[in-house]
Amino acid sequence: MSSEPNSHSSEADNLNQTDADLFLQLQNGQTDTLAILYDRHAGLVYGIALKFLGNPTEAEDLTQDIFLILTRECSYDSKRGSLRTYLAILTRSRALDLLRSRSRSQKKLRERSLTENAIVSPNNPMVDISQLERSSEIQQALEQLSTKEQDVLRMAYYQGLSQSEIAKQLNIALGTVKSRSRRGLLKLRQALVNFRGQS
Repeated sequence: MSSEPNSHSSEADNLNQTDADLFLQLQNGQTDTLAILYDRHAGLVYGIALKFLGNPTEAEDLTQDIFLILTRECSYDSKRGSLRTYLAILTRSRALDLLRSRSRSQKKLRERSLTENAIVSPNNPMVDISQLERSSEIQQALEQLSTKEQDVLRMAYYQGLSQSEIAKQLNIALGTVKSRSRRGLLKLRQALVNFRGQS
């Protein structure tokens, strides 16, 4: 029974310690100090992560990652500044890395989508679309597609969304997006051929 007051006393002592002291203890294997540091600074880290990423789930994941970094060997030096400043800079840096990675992934997905469509439709009508800059001819051709096919093509080529992003926005399976895109492209190509045959 006598251990309880000591336990509470120890917790109170920890709460009164500086970030630098708690970080040093954490590096020496006292992992219970991580919870205190988390309580003190998680709000700051999450706020910065959310501001950059704009996605609550990604911001939560990054917040967890940032505090896990503290449990391993990291470059924080209390002589060079506060832990709070270090966490803010680290969070900003990691968030920017994630944004760059996300941008590269989206670019690759878009490139792959365009390649897949070009294979399905060798005379790629999207080349015509870029050249005609959404002319009335293209609008008329698009109107011959089903509404669902139009939605997919407009989102892909006018809004620059990847097929995965379209699937999420429309709340449909990725395979459905791909099949609508293929069907739409084939119909669009045929419509363009017909228009030009008449002119």
